Amino acid sequence: MLYLLALLIGVVAGLRAMMAPAAVAWGAHLGWLPVAGTWASFMGHWIAVALFSILALVELVTDQLPSTPSRKVPQQFGARLVTGALSGAVIGATGGATIGGLIAGAIGAAIGTYGGAEARARLAAALGRDLPAALIEDVVAIVAALLIVAAVA
Repeated sequence: MLYLLALLIGVVAGLRAMMAPAAVAWGAHLGWLPVAGTWASFMGHWIAVALFSILALVELVTDQLPSTPSRKVPQQFGARLVTGALSGAVIGATGGATIGGLIAGAIGAAIGTYGGAEARARLAAALGRDLPAALIEDVVAIVAALLIVAAVA
């Protein structure tokens, strides 16, 4: 189950790169993710929570801009792999499975990046505009991140 949750938080990172680490930081801070005494305990510190939360909010805004590059370009894709791997590793750390969680998170990020891009493109085509599709993707990423972190607890 832990590996599945790590994979799913990686999918969230593929949708919104900073939403996954923001969610796990909040989960660690609120005690939902038992990471105290592990390498991942820093994620529960208020500085990590604030930093990842701000970055997630900025990403939600900048994703709506027409100048934002595709999530599939190397820099964007790489960032999603890193944040997915980090978030998956934090979830894995709750059960002593950091490396497995890291790998699952990175795989999930790749799935979320390509699957999310395809789903958003199809939804935008069906709706006739990208903005509603982007906003729906935002909601999906936020809700999924919360549900995944809550499921670890």
